[in-house]
Amino acid sequence: MGALSKLLDTASVSALEKTLGVRGPLLERALASTGAVVRGVGQVLPAWQRYTGVVWAHLDASTLSEPQRGRLLVPSGLYGLTSGNDLVADYRLKMSVSLAPLGRLASFWRPHLTLALTERVRGAVVVDLLPREHSAAIDEVELGGVCEMHRVTFVDHDGERAVGHDAKAVKGEVARMVTLNGLEGLAKFRWNGWKAHHHRGVVRIVAPRA
Repeated sequence: MGALSKLLDTASVSALEKTLGVRGPLLERALASTGAVVRGVGQVLPAWQRYTGVVWAHLDASTLSEPQRGRLLVPSGLYGLTSGNDLVADYRLKMSVSLAPLGRLASFWRPHLTLALTERVRGAVVVDLLPREHSAAIDEVELGGVCEMHRVTFVDHDGERAVGHDAKAVKGEVARMVTLNGLEGLAKFRWNGWKAHHHRGVVRIVAPRA
């Protein structure tokens, strides 16, 4: 919060645009919401309502139970780590940005998130759907020593990383299926031509041929 307060007080417009990742009217909104967060008056919503986009739309968290939403763990540049039920303010702060004097947020959060997760998921089965930006904030080797981890990647038919709307949509579908049915359902996952291939703790969700 101190670093954000200093940013708002001293940064140039270009630095604010770079750190918050927006310009123009969206920057104005981001500055207003960040100011509210710093002052402790930001309006909050449960994370499953706050976070939006293609992944969350296909996860359809509104139809999940509260315990199911509580098993969704989301790294956050502002909060560090939230569950799907935790209260979250409106903010823009990616893990990939640098924030003086903390440095790159993924590096800043890495020891804290790793410790929090090792305490939270010890002995559990964890399905890892994190993008690179968020996985950089966690020591997955250390975490893998205390739980059964299954890393999920999304690739095209040539084995390259899948991107775009459908790749985000299928990630939401996978998250929903795992939340509802557990790891057992992942091996049989099928959606709009995407298929799961599971081998030695790594699950590849492969796109249909173009």
